[in-house]
Amino acid sequence: MKIGAMIESFRLGFREAAAAAKKAGASGVQAYASGTINADMTDAEIAEVRRILDGEGLEISAVCGDFGCRMFYLPDESRDLIEKEKRVMSVARKLGTSIVTTHIGVVPEDTNCRQYETMHRVCRELAECADSEGGKFAVETGPEKSAVLKAFLDSLGSRGVSVNLDPANLVMCAGDDPVEAVANLKDYIVHTHAKDGVQKFAVDTRRIYAAQYFGLEPAPRGSYLEVPLGKGGVPWKKYIAALKDIGYDGYLTIEREVGDDPMRDIVTAVEFLKTLI
Repeated sequence: MKIGAMIESFRLGFREAAAAAKKAGASGVQAYASGTINADMTDAEIAEVRRILDGEGLEISAVCGDFGCRMFYLPDESRDLIEKEKRVMSVARKLGTSIVTTHIGVVPEDTNCRQYETMHRVCRELAECADSEGGKFAVETGPEKSAVLKAFLDSLGSRGVSVNLDPANLVMCAGDDPVEAVANLKDYIVHTHAKDGVQKFAVDTRRIYAAQYFGLEPAPRGSYLEVPLGKGGVPWKKYIAALKDIGYDGYLTIEREVGDDPMRDIVTAVEFLKTLI
């Protein structure tokens, strides 16, 4: 397995963040498609990003094409976002990765509701687009338990759909076991986030990720807390062992969304992961 870091976690410009990632000990980076990397990059801009990363000895582990879950619940009103996601897939391939990750909202347990139908339709379209590009449309874990997500992915019947496994989201939001998630989703995992957290109290995850699309009140603040790697509810030794058992050899990409000193936290996270892999 390889260790990566989210470019945005450093809270620096792209060039400076790439240098910081190398200094921290990462061998790859993931970036959101909303800044230097974006859906409408020219070939010259793509070449410049590759030059910067090559200069640091880094590769792109994945691109995050997360534009909110509106397009999965209101697709007829969001064709611009769906087409934007497709352009990100093309850009990602030119940058050297086959993986585009995103949140899709919450997969409803009721397969007969409108939200399930629209989500299924859009995910199938994006999965087929990814497959045609030789890529992977990777759904991030956390909003629902892994067994529910697996059933949904199985129903798409596409080789283009996959999973970005975030163990912290499973713990913090869904109250699920990341080790069990590895076993459930083993046929789909192509990328992972290295993040940790704790669940303070359980809430309906639809209220966290997609309240307005289900006619619900947003969840109260404080239901979960992100913490440094090894300080939360992710059972790291068992989790890494489970990834090894299924033959996963991709990235553990460190994502640090809070904290006053991200560089320190990322360096500590790299050192922590090295002791496990």
